[in-house]
Amino acid sequence: MKRREFVGGMGLALQAQPVRPLGAAALDGVGSKTRITNVKTFGVTYENNSDRPYVFVKIETNDGVVGWGEGTLEGKANAVMACVADFKEFLIGADPMLVEHHWQSMYVHSFYRAGPVMGSAIAGIDQALWDIRGKLLGLPVYKLLGGPFDPAGVRGYYHVRANTMDEMRAVREKAAELGVTCVKGGIPGYYEWIETHAKIKAAVKHLENMRAGLGPDIDIGIDFHAKTSPAVASILCKEVEPLKLLFIEEPCPPENVAAMKKIAERCTTPIATGERLIAAYSCRELVEMGVVDILQTDINHVGGITALWKVACLAEPSGIKIAPHACEGPIGALATVHVDAAAPNFLVQEICSGVVASKIEKMWEEWLGFPAMRMVNGKFPLPTKPGLGFDLEESAFAKYPFAGTKPMARVFHEDGSVAAW
Repeated sequence: MKRREFVGGMGLALQAQPVRPLGAAALDGVGSKTRITNVKTFGVTYENNSDRPYVFVKIETNDGVVGWGEGTLEGKANAVMACVADFKEFLIGADPMLVEHHWQSMYVHSFYRAGPVMGSAIAGIDQALWDIRGKLLGLPVYKLLGGPFDPAGVRGYYHVRANTMDEMRAVREKAAELGVTCVKGGIPGYYEWIETHAKIKAAVKHLENMRAGLGPDIDIGIDFHAKTSPAVASILCKEVEPLKLLFIEEPCPPENVAAMKKIAERCTTPIATGERLIAAYSCRELVEMGVVDILQTDINHVGGITALWKVACLAEPSGIKIAPHACEGPIGALATVHVDAAAPNFLVQEICSGVVASKIEKMWEEWLGFPAMRMVNGKFPLPTKPGLGFDLEESAFAKYPFAGTKPMARVFHEDGSVAAW
């Protein structure tokens, strides 16, 4: 053979070798023979004024099994999709069964610790990997995690979209009809660091009206949304103790652990927080210091099923419950239900929907073929199919082309200073 032919033959042989991530060869003795062949992202704009167009992730494999996940991040859809694309070289040619390895590689090898953009990208990928894992093993994900505790499903709550007493009573009647035992509302307006008596009185009156309208038997969570300073939150928490709320959420920004601790020490109502936290590591201090009663990390931001499960495991020995946040799309919400079903310290599952289904829930049903995240007798039913439990076609998104990212709300006090919302 001539040298040129030999070298040319070597080139063809080299080109024929499949692309694989760094370090993959060391894991050939474990896992499966299935290999990831592609990672796709889909931006889905369902409302032109939405700050959270859905970001869905689809992972394809050489044996035809696909997995779906969600990394929707409010105000940052473009950034998340770009980050998912950056992670392709971590995944193409790899075994999808090695979920923990991929999570560690994406998180650790990125060097700079994950914020919401990276956390959401990892979340979408991680959910899709668990979906594939369940399908390959023929089991729903909650069974892979050791569940379920209750085959009837997991307890949930809707958001109260009512202001007048008549509207509150209508919510109460509809909740009773559906067997819903828990709802969540919020406090009105925006708050200065030190607030007036009139503003505080108005907030307390709003919550008193909510309790009166919804009645004594339904559990109520109230989201402060970190709009209040530690000083204002402490006053409000004390004033509303007679209402026997299920929890008060984000009475101050979650990164201010010392301030959160001060509020918790002054209040007998359970304190909840966590929707803005990324990875289980970010919850460690809250757990160790006994600051919170309930952790609410969001599966689409915290880092997927892997990270949410670790948050639950971290919290459980300390008697802390989980009540995961879910205000994005249907894939992440359904993935959360799998973790809920297997977690011994699960409390209640949020969905940012009203007691009456809206056009968004009807769109989800159009995509998935069943009424996703609608409760039956006060509980979200458990999927029975393998993986995350649904079938989905790319063509379902054709009517909702991606229209870019819009920022989240920007609100200001009367003097023009930035207000938290």
